[in-house]
Amino acid sequence: LYCNVFLIFCVLLLLSLVPPLEANDNGNTTFTSLPFKMRLPDSVRPLHYDLLIHPNLTFLTFTGSVQIQLEVRQETKHIFLNSKNLHISRALRLGSRHPHLLQLQESEHFEQIALSSESLTFTRGLHVIQLDFSANLSDTFHGFYKGTYTTRNGEVRALASTQFEPTHARAAFPCFDEPGFKANFSIRVRRESRHISISNMPKLKTVELAGGLLEDHYDVTVKMSTYLVAFIVCDFLSISKRSQHGVEISVYTVPEKISQAEYALNTAVTLLDFYDDYFDIPYPLPKQDLAAIPDFQSGAMENWGLTTYRESGLLFDPERSSTSDKLGITKVIAHELAHQWFGNLVTMQWWNDLWLNEGFAKFMEFVSVNITYPELQVNDYFLEKCFTAMGVDSLSSSHPISTPVENPAQIREMFDDVSYQKGACVLNMLRDFLTPEAFKMGIIRYLKNHSYQNTVNADLWYSLTNSSASASKWYMDDDLNVKAIMDTWTLQEGFPIISVEVKGREVYLKQERYLKGADPFFLLKLFLWQVPLTYITSSSSSVHLSLSLPDVLYLPAEVEWIKFNVDMRGYYIVHYETGGWDALIRQLQQNHTVLSGNDRASLIHNIFQLVSIGKVPLDKALSLSLYLRYETEIMPVTQGFGELVPLYKLMEKRDMATLEHQLKSYLMNLFQRLINAQRWSDEGSVSERILRNYLLLFACVRRYGPCVQTAQELFQKWKESDGKMRLPADVRLVVYTEGARTEEGWDFLLEKYRQTLYPSEKSQIKAALSYSPLADKLKWLIERGLEGDILKTHELPSLVISVSKNPQAYKLAWDFLRTNWQKLVQKFDLGSSSISRMVVGVTNQYSTREKLVEVQSFFSSLEQGMGAGLRSVQQAVENIEENIRWMDKNVPLLTHWLNSHSI
Repeated sequence: LYCNVFLIFCVLLLLSLVPPLEANDNGNTTFTSLPFKMRLPDSVRPLHYDLLIHPNLTFLTFTGSVQIQLEVRQETKHIFLNSKNLHISRALRLGSRHPHLLQLQESEHFEQIALSSESLTFTRGLHVIQLDFSANLSDTFHGFYKGTYTTRNGEVRALASTQFEPTHARAAFPCFDEPGFKANFSIRVRRESRHISISNMPKLKTVELAGGLLEDHYDVTVKMSTYLVAFIVCDFLSISKRSQHGVEISVYTVPEKISQAEYALNTAVTLLDFYDDYFDIPYPLPKQDLAAIPDFQSGAMENWGLTTYRESGLLFDPERSSTSDKLGITKVIAHELAHQWFGNLVTMQWWNDLWLNEGFAKFMEFVSVNITYPELQVNDYFLEKCFTAMGVDSLSSSHPISTPVENPAQIREMFDDVSYQKGACVLNMLRDFLTPEAFKMGIIRYLKNHSYQNTVNADLWYSLTNSSASASKWYMDDDLNVKAIMDTWTLQEGFPIISVEVKGREVYLKQERYLKGADPFFLLKLFLWQVPLTYITSSSSSVHLSLSLPDVLYLPAEVEWIKFNVDMRGYYIVHYETGGWDALIRQLQQNHTVLSGNDRASLIHNIFQLVSIGKVPLDKALSLSLYLRYETEIMPVTQGFGELVPLYKLMEKRDMATLEHQLKSYLMNLFQRLINAQRWSDEGSVSERILRNYLLLFACVRRYGPCVQTAQELFQKWKESDGKMRLPADVRLVVYTEGARTEEGWDFLLEKYRQTLYPSEKSQIKAALSYSPLADKLKWLIERGLEGDILKTHELPSLVISVSKNPQAYKLAWDFLRTNWQKLVQKFDLGSSSISRMVVGVTNQYSTREKLVEVQSFFSSLEQGMGAGLRSVQQAVENIEENIRWMDKNVPLLTHWLNSHSI
């Protein structure tokens, strides 16, 4: 008996020393006792991957094997690397004689595995490990995922493609899935003969295997991060062209859409040659492919040598695509090709500095397209990016451009307007400050010094300081410190208001943070920026310059008005105290052309933002808007709409019909002359054509008689021709929107949506359907979008947001979001821009306390890890709170002003 008791005691003791095991979904064993951390240890680094991948497009699975050559810098018993949802059947350490079987321990929470063996220590030096794995092709839009398209004959065909940024390479093969772990990749792809494969590098050869399979072998990549690896198995066709610098450029798309690939091909050739010259660094790969993917969540992805796009972001037809389509496609290609240097050649060390990739690529969109395609007038649209960024950056939930992040959801949330749009705007401000020539010298130095490496903010500032000290407009000596200036813009959130008070020849200046709904905690935090100030006056159109804020500026003589932040090239807003706004309003009413279009747009933006925080009364901002009767340029006109339309949108969701219609009538009267001047054609410059669509759509939605009559006549003729009559591309959306108001018209448009092979036409029809007052139709359409059979599921977020703006159907969007939250998170990923845009977009026109409580209650009820802590949820709540404050304070003023001002 005693022996048996002792034996049991020993067994229990031994069991207590064994790490607890958990069974997981992929069949691997999970050990929970190892010290897994969110970041991989830096003591082991990959040098080279030899990757074999074999998707089965019949069973929608894939198998693979990867050999990774490692450099072990510090002796260790465990090799940690990333893996997610992979079944790893075997792990080996390969040696000179016999492979050594490794044990596998996994942490699902950290998306990592650890490899080890009791009889093995990984000593300092080189080692090679091999892992064999399998998984299902993902039914989301990330990792290695399945896609489909339907041919003209109704046949559904499958493909498999990748989307690894930011943290999804680990779902396709075990790897060191952090941007700082750069390596070379040798990729092989197995496929059936009915398919092709494409990857980052040119194909070296194709080997025939048993069973009719083929194996494509690709050249070794340059040194790069895992998130840039890409491979596609499909039946696409391509067209190709060689750039002036000898790079083979190809555009791939589904066979029936290959006729729409030519514009993208020519644009890519032009832009790649431009960047090659501009950066003074040859594009380092022998080829650059652009692939239009039928199922694609992001706008595009910069995989090195194989950039991927939504079909609507790449395919263009001169007869059916609008001018807006052409501008958008050109910009997105410019963005992804800029990444081949900013992001791919030189990569941020960690995702906290994502803006070094995305802010630069967004900024270079405008620089490159302005030079290569001046007729597109791309600079007319840059200010809107800064205004968008400020809308997010004015909330307490904003974050610095450079922000600590750890887990994948936090990383995904970095892909937002702060990283992209604010990043681009502060770079534009810096370029203006340093001069374009000095700025260009600095970024070339940055790229050359850090090629194939990883960087942090300070590396960029060092390169710009060294290159720019003698070239800046401000400094002609060596005391320029770009880092000291730019740290104030990248390491703290928000942006400043510069308050200006003119007393004779003296101009008094002060700064504070612009913050909506400021609470005492935030007021205690002191925010100061080094502000590159520019200004013009009524007596001088020359741009005057000053860095940071002197307490007082001295003018040569007294002036009628002064305008700071010339063309709004700086990322700040300006408040003109004691009569300053009145003087500027008088000038706009007397002769608005004295100021540039961007200056006028910035005045409209600034004064309405100042209303929100109580610095300026609403009636003063509305008085400024009166000058818009005479405005014709796209930026001031669209900014006028951008400030006034959201006001009546708030009222549409309350019982405020009288005031709502008063405000709509004011806007209609304000722009009636400009609307009447529009022709239903494709004539004019790019900006005139884009503005035409904007104005006519507004007029028809507002039921302006002449617009409605023309749109109805055109729709009827188009419908009678069974959609064969050519409508002018730039007014097609207006005609479709009018047609979608009736059940018969809506059904006809839906059928054309199903049939058309033109992504631009699909986009316009989808938008028109969502503007319809037929709520039952919209409910059905949203639900079909989740299924993905009629409407591709990647189109669902924009559809839901569009329906949320529809006064007849906005409740559908919020109900749909709540009901299907788990499905949406599973499909689009927690923290992704798709989820964030829906959360903010669906709720940002609510302005009642009841809706605020409803939104707060829903998100607070979610389980841990299902979205309650998302930054977008905080933004949504803050937006509703701001709307409530605005309505409570300004509705009486608005009512009184509209009653006393008829134009």
